[in-house]
Order: sequence, then structure tokens, then C-alpha cells
Amino acid sequence: MLVMKAELTPTRSYRGLSQEERRAERRVRLIAAAIAVYGERGYHQATVKAVCEAAGLTERYFYESFANSEALLIDSFNAVTYKVVGEITQAANEAGRARTAKSRAMLHAYFAALQREPQSARVFLVEIRGVSRAVDQAFDAALRAIGKQVARIVAPPGAVEDELLQAGVVGGVIHIALRWIGDGYRPAIDEVVDSALKLGTVLAK
Repeated sequence: MLVMKAELTPTRSYRGLSQEERRAERRVRLIAAAIAVYGERGYHQATVKAVCEAAGLTERYFYESFANSEALLIDSFNAVTYKVVGEITQAANEAGRARTAKSRAMLHAYFAALQREPQSARVFLVEIRGVSRAVDQAFDAALRAIGKQVARIVAPPGAVEDELLQAGVVGGVIHIALRWIGDGYRPAIDEVVDSALKLGTVLAK
């Protein structure tokens, strides 16, 4: 009977949103604020207070959703990562059936995203590295997922399961991106894509 009563108790709402919806909204705001603050100051110089101020929330709400700053960094990284994965997947789907055309479209979408959103790029490429074992594991898991997704789209059947090749290609493209960003987004994006495509076509052959 107690279980039935709990199940039938309506969830309190405020301004049309349930408590769960409001909590999810606050979590999204904290992640967006973290990406902005980490991108501007760097993770190690960013405090929980600074992120909360950027989100317009108190620290109480931070600990409602995250155990610590590392947990927020991981979720911020994943938010950036899978947004980019969605963009490059869409670009590939719109590029036709040829593997090289798909590879070029994916690379262009990737570099364009890094150039368009430099704060997100910093979280994706720089701030995630070397913080802790847990953060490194999240980074590695994301790279594996990206490698598999890219391979499913552009690789021939024999290369789809070659995770070492996938790691090499994804890692190489990331290093190209780091150099490109460090050089002030020079040369032009099409030239960077041409360079990265030489790696991408290894996977597509």
C-alpha cells in the first residue's frame, strides 16, 4: 500500500515544470556555463563558484547534479564530443555514397565546429587531458566511440573492427587540430582538411 501511495503522489511543479524537469534544466545550464568558463580560464583556474555564477545558480544546485568538478568536466566534455559527432555524422550522410567524399565532409564539419566554437574546442582538446584517471578514461572512451562511428561510415568491411587503426587516425586528426588551433586557425580550413584527409583515407581504403 505504501508503494502504491508513493506511485500515485503527483510530482510538485513550478511554472509548469516538474522538479525533475527543473533539475535537468539546471544541469544543462551548469554544463553550458562550465564549457564557457573552462574555455575562457582553463579547468584548473575555474572554481565551482565561478561556474555557478556563470550559470546564474547557487553552489547548492551544483552539488545537486555533480559530485565534484571532475564529474562536471567529464559531462561537459561528453556534451561537446557528442554534439560534434552528431554534426560530422550529418555531414557524412549528406555527402553521397563515396567514402572519400564522406571523409572530406566529416573532416570539414569537425574543423568548422572547432573554429566556430573555440571554447568548446578547448574543452574537447586541451582541458580534458591529464586531470585524473577517471577523466582520462572518459577521454579514451569518447575517442573509441568516435573511431567506431567514423569507421562505420567510411571504412570498408575489413577495417571496421580495426580499433588500433581507428585510434591512429582519430589521434592524428586531433593532433592536426591542436597544431591548427595553436597557429591561430591557419592555414585556411580547406587546406587543413586536405592534410587530415590523407589520414582519413587510410581508414577509408
